[in-house]
Amino acid sequence: MAPDRGDDGAGYDRLGTDEGHPSEGATPSSQQRAHESDLSQGGQGDEHSVPSSSLVVAKPGLDVEGRSFTVRGVAAGLLVGLVICFSNMYFGLQTGWVSMMTMPASLMGFGIFKTLSRHLQFPFSPVENVLVQTVAGSMAIMPLGCGFVGVLPAMNYLLKDEEQGPINLSTWQLVVWSLGLCYFGVVFAVPLRRQVIIREKLKFPSGFSTAVLISVLHGKTGLVKDDSAPCQRQEAHIVPEGFGGRVDASGNADASADEEGAALRKEQWKANVKILLTCFLTSGLYTFATYFFPVLRDLPIFGATAASTWLWTLNPSLAYVGQGIVMGPVTTLHMLLGAVIGWGILSPLAKYKGWAPGKISDWETGSKGWIVWTSLAIMLADAVVSLGYLATRPLLQRMAKAGHKLHHKLQTSDTALSRFLPSSPSQRGYSTLQHQEDDAGSIPPPSPLSGPNHPRFSPSDDEDQEQTAISHILQDADEDDAPASQQISNRIVVIGLILSVAFCVLCIHTVFGSLVPLYATISAVLMALVLSIMGVRALGETDLNPVSGISKLAQLFFALIVPQSHPTSVLINLVAGAVSEAGALQAGDLMQDLKTGHLLGAAPKAQFWGQVIGATVGAVVSAFIYKLYTAVYTIPGSLFQVPTAYVWIFTARLVTGQGLPHMAREWAVGFAVLFALTTMVRIYAAGKSWLRFVPGGIAVAVGMYNVPSFTLARTVGGLVAWWWRRTPGRDDTPLIVLASGFILGEGFLSIVNLLMESAGVPHL
Repeated sequence: MAPDRGDDGAGYDRLGTDEGHPSEGATPSSQQRAHESDLSQGGQGDEHSVPSSSLVVAKPGLDVEGRSFTVRGVAAGLLVGLVICFSNMYFGLQTGWVSMMTMPASLMGFGIFKTLSRHLQFPFSPVENVLVQTVAGSMAIMPLGCGFVGVLPAMNYLLKDEEQGPINLSTWQLVVWSLGLCYFGVVFAVPLRRQVIIREKLKFPSGFSTAVLISVLHGKTGLVKDDSAPCQRQEAHIVPEGFGGRVDASGNADASADEEGAALRKEQWKANVKILLTCFLTSGLYTFATYFFPVLRDLPIFGATAASTWLWTLNPSLAYVGQGIVMGPVTTLHMLLGAVIGWGILSPLAKYKGWAPGKISDWETGSKGWIVWTSLAIMLADAVVSLGYLATRPLLQRMAKAGHKLHHKLQTSDTALSRFLPSSPSQRGYSTLQHQEDDAGSIPPPSPLSGPNHPRFSPSDDEDQEQTAISHILQDADEDDAPASQQISNRIVVIGLILSVAFCVLCIHTVFGSLVPLYATISAVLMALVLSIMGVRALGETDLNPVSGISKLAQLFFALIVPQSHPTSVLINLVAGAVSEAGALQAGDLMQDLKTGHLLGAAPKAQFWGQVIGATVGAVVSAFIYKLYTAVYTIPGSLFQVPTAYVWIFTARLVTGQGLPHMAREWAVGFAVLFALTTMVRIYAAGKSWLRFVPGGIAVAVGMYNVPSFTLARTVGGLVAWWWRRTPGRDDTPLIVLASGFILGEGFLSIVNLLMESAGVPHL
């Protein structure tokens, strides 16, 4: 149940206080006692007064504190997003890994305003923190959403002359390209919100966890009602016990407990800031040291031969340890399995059999490029099965329901066919009970569904009751939504969608001209909208946005509609995949943020415009950051291997009919079949305890196409997360802070290395 939002900013005028910022002449505890006194005397009290420890997901009628949209919130979000954007570009060019980092963004946003709390005109509230992380997240994903870590390096460096390559785009062309991709996914997410968040109440686990974290940071209760599971209240494991204070049996806050909670929050905040700064500086110093001592990135822990010949080294980067903490033990161990299969078995096999005769590290003739085809097949199989299931499941459910109704109607009819149909268990049980009652001489009471032909059941009445129940459910869900004044109007959605699609087509045509036909661009955008629906649903149910699989499906589709003889078929294939990936990524990003905002009472309109602002700035900034990195570093190179660029170009060549290396087809098909089966098993095992033991296709594939040094570091992080969480009830907040400091420290301090490289500072 989401709270009543009220009008933006009105909550402060009525409440006058917020955590840590009491109004003049009153403390939170005294205000709480005054509120309780009013109620105890039988008065109504101030209907807008909310105890400082009230539930984040409030009951209808309570107003949400704070302003959902502020200039300072946007500015803070852009500042935080800039740091994460630099980090994502750095790690994306290395391994293809990009993260929204919504929880670290919330932490950093809270830290900024906590530091400036004495100088604020009005307090920093949870809904304003939602705005900060929305702006930061939309800006942070632009390196991936605009193709800077995969598609563009493939165009710039890997397209061959016969494929009309390489495509070298100027800075202004990069800006136009990225702006064209950054809007239509955001706009298209808006009409999906009511269905997946308000009515279906999909969980969106990361959005839920971010809402819990924000509630804890702002001193609210640690409980956020999980509206995806009615009648249940779930406490996320990131919330320390007692962190939000206690309430008495009547639901009012315990004043002494509130004071204790405030002291505990202050102590916890100081400890978390210390952890964040320590990890940030430690990771940054390591990054600085790797500039002068590059050997630190590849430690030969398995011996010199394994390191030099088979590329088995360890990159002790604290940032990749932090990524492993974020990913968790299950994902990182599946990635380690992929590394063992790819680099420990297939790579030596391909080398010794002569299938990949070149140097191991060579993408064209070595086993490094040979095993990419196997990882690509695994990703395609996983994408086809999982997304196919998402697409067909509603249809299968409707067919099963229709079949059940037809079977029931035939059973209850007087036709001759009904004599040959088996009765359902419920009917058999009911008939037996009725027979026993008749033997006793009693007459069963009339059913409310009685009719002249069927005294015990009427299908038409049953359907009417079902439709009535559905309408009541939808009505209740709509009442749980934000007020109309805080939602994006249908007019803005329709106009925005038309303009954003037209703008995308115009930008792509401006950048590539006749190289990419107009029909291909329009088809790519329309297909991206359809695939975005599957991406949003997958993210809401599993917390994974399968953008890589979605882009591969788009590439497969365009291989069917674009002739292989077309001189730019590979380029068209890359553009189509990039458009689909951008739409799915941005729609999922906004939906995750909208889930957080719904739980905390933020205005959807404020989040939408925050997303638009963040995407605009992120698209422009990412273009300049990419141009800066490509001007200073050799790409592909030892530091930035751009493995996802090879995955993109190999996929485009595969689906457009170009040949595979010797024996790559046979092994790729075999692993595709194997992981299609494992994906089916994972779908069946959803929610079961043994799901973790079934390898995930995407994780295994990532472990294959990345060199082992990154995977080993991530596995260390996953094991650290497992060790930390094996103690029940342990607070996860320090772990999140630890990982955030590690990741952001290396990502941000890499700017210093970039400047030294451009200045020609020598390595040692």
